[in-house]
Amino acid sequence: MSSLEAGLLQPKATFPLEWLGSRLSPLSYSSRRHHSFLHQWTCSKQEEVLVVVGGGAAGVFGAIRAKSLCPSLNVFVLEQNQLLAKVKISGGGRCNVTTALYENPLLLAEQYPRGHKELRGSFFRSHGPMDTVSWFTERGVILKTEDDGRMFPASNTSSTIVDCLLTEAHKLGVGLQTKVSVSKVLQSSDSKFDVCTGGTKFSSSSIKADYLLLATGGTPKGFDLAKGLGHNVIDPRPSLFTFKVADSQLQELAGVSFPVVHAELQVKGQKHKNPRLTQAGPMLITHWGLSGPVVLRLSAWGARDLFSADYQGILWIDFEPKLSQEDLLGVLNAQRKYASKKKLGSFAPSDLSLVRRFWEYLLLKVEIDPDKVWATLNTTAARKLAALIKHCPFHINGKGEFKDEFVTSGGVPLVEVDLNSMESRICPCLYLAGEVLNVDGVTGGFNFQNAWTGGFIAGTSIGLRSNENSMH
Repeated sequence: MSSLEAGLLQPKATFPLEWLGSRLSPLSYSSRRHHSFLHQWTCSKQEEVLVVVGGGAAGVFGAIRAKSLCPSLNVFVLEQNQLLAKVKISGGGRCNVTTALYENPLLLAEQYPRGHKELRGSFFRSHGPMDTVSWFTERGVILKTEDDGRMFPASNTSSTIVDCLLTEAHKLGVGLQTKVSVSKVLQSSDSKFDVCTGGTKFSSSSIKADYLLLATGGTPKGFDLAKGLGHNVIDPRPSLFTFKVADSQLQELAGVSFPVVHAELQVKGQKHKNPRLTQAGPMLITHWGLSGPVVLRLSAWGARDLFSADYQGILWIDFEPKLSQEDLLGVLNAQRKYASKKKLGSFAPSDLSLVRRFWEYLLLKVEIDPDKVWATLNTTAARKLAALIKHCPFHINGKGEFKDEFVTSGGVPLVEVDLNSMESRICPCLYLAGEVLNVDGVTGGFNFQNAWTGGFIAGTSIGLRSNENSMH
């Protein structure tokens, strides 16, 4: 935790959560050890309250937006663990804030395996990647774009993003509270929410709220809260993971990378070919199998099918997508003439983008002795080698981890939420944003952009609504 983050969590004075339930304006209160506490706030009966459950990207951004539009709105963010924890650890500690894919909202929506149809409308037009870049730039955070379109803070540290968000929340007067567990939420006949925290006889409390923003990420507790308020939940499944491959010779090549491969995933038991399970991009060999952007994209699009198949399947790789199989055969024949006295294993064709260690791996897979010279390569062996380079199978037998992003497919169905406001179609004054919804993107900043956009829309709707109410 940065010093700034720690400082923002130290209230000047504290009062029990029950205080908000009664809407009193206490002048003083003697704290007792068995109470849970929030920052000091003074609420009159006319002032409305927004409680945000979840202190991640969507929750904090939504709280900031609502408070900026309606300063009289009392905004409280309740987080069980650490604020902005995913923001802090994502991207290897650098935070992949967003994507440079901001000119075409339709193309942007296509990067979401769950949500690509529903997000084609006004969602990203309300607050897209360019708006995210502008928001941070206006607050002194410079973002840079890498070759693959991912955008990071120029400082190369996620603390820059965390500090910016917490500073803005503090400046606006958003109440930030950690170590608070929301046990249940009840809605009364007047549409007010009773947000119950704690859960033991020594620490249970409740907060009365006019608006509730559920931004709990892909957590079981968040899904339970949504169910308790009348929503359905599509069973959560992991997304964005690497592939385990049981091949000891391949694992010895850990660290070998490929700039661009063409990959097709065949899930065990899959009856119909899914065009989404064909992707192109960089790939990396790991100690347990295969990783890299192309694998992660396939894992996202195949997340639910792979779960059903117990993560079994075949990954077909084309290592030279720019060359046809006949072109490859021509390259091998030319090499046989040019380097006839050179060893096959130590003298790979320069026209191919394969490092020596992996080239030897391919030779062994088609039973070609790397120590023999090129002149011994017959036409049959050359054809087998060319076919393997263009269509190399890897048998997937499990999923690995991808620590830079933790993403869940599943959640509250988008049909149950008005994406123009992020308000529930089932429970009035309830708003949902982020991974609690059945939305997940491929790797590259798309999941954070979903959080910024959803939080912004929800915060805008709540802020404007509260502003209007305060004028009556």
